[in-house]
Amino acid sequence: MPLIPIEDNFTDVIAKAQRGYGVSDAELASRAEITAEALAAVKGGEANLPVLRRLARHLQLSPDALEILAKKTAYPRAPVFPRGFAFFNTRHEDMTVNNYLVWDNKTREAAIIDTGADADELLEVIDTHKLRVKHVLLTHAHEDHVAALPRILAATRADVWLHEREPAAAVPGARLFGDNDYFHLGVIAIKCLPTWGHTPGQTTFYVQGLSWPLALCGDSLFSASVGGSPTHFREQVKNTRARIFSLPKDTVIGPGHGPLTTLAHERKYNPFFAPDRLAPVEEKKPAASDEAPAAAEKRPARAAGKPAGPRPGKPSGPLGFHGRRKR
Repeated sequence: MPLIPIEDNFTDVIAKAQRGYGVSDAELASRAEITAEALAAVKGGEANLPVLRRLARHLQLSPDALEILAKKTAYPRAPVFPRGFAFFNTRHEDMTVNNYLVWDNKTREAAIIDTGADADELLEVIDTHKLRVKHVLLTHAHEDHVAALPRILAATRADVWLHEREPAAAVPGARLFGDNDYFHLGVIAIKCLPTWGHTPGQTTFYVQGLSWPLALCGDSLFSASVGGSPTHFREQVKNTRARIFSLPKDTVIGPGHGPLTTLAHERKYNPFFAPDRLAPVEEKKPAASDEAPAAAEKRPARAAGKPAGPRPGKPSGPLGFHGRRKR
């Protein structure tokens, strides 16, 4: 597969931060002590590094990481999983979208995470490995992440699952899961981490039992960026930092758009999460290993086959999310 372009360039990152934090052009230019013309030039694609660094400081972005993104000098390198994991990148309208397949090599039980827009290659892999798909797990209900759902369900007869705070009408017949619920495929455990903000029920599926821990995060996190939200952006960044950036340092990140990445890479190069000043140290590539990491943490959890509605005393979740698909 050819290299997949990084989803967002520096202008996208600036636009998402500016919109998410509610900072007008006039206010941003004034805070950064630049002219309106200089701001317009940068937003139009001019990589004026001194201006970029000034803007970063007033948009809660890392100046060093934003500069590196503008220079296009850091591309993520994720390890290759020897078994139990497949990654698909399909075209949807004017962009591409990712979806994933995870399976237990012994039992052949599998789960699909998001559907992509074209299921041909996915179904071919399922047939080649003789997999039994138990679940289709959706990170959220935006159109580009569920586009191939009818064909997948017809071919696999799997259950489809959606977070209980997502709009149920978007995926008729979906069963509901809640925060921190688990799904199991043989020795593989999949935990549902609440990383809402992009949508009310946006979920990161944290997979343990493969060669590396794996976080399939939909539009919570991209390489060098995040998904956008005009209404709950601060919460999205907060939840992503708390739930994803607290995972083991060797975690592989499977975003909804763009290339696979690693937590180590994003800690260093993502403008939303990197430190202001980056040490000039090369990131080490994880060593190949067939050994599975430690089993999923032990804690009471609702069985995947027994969904329930919102529980007593549980917050009903954020309101006022945008309804249109936005990355």
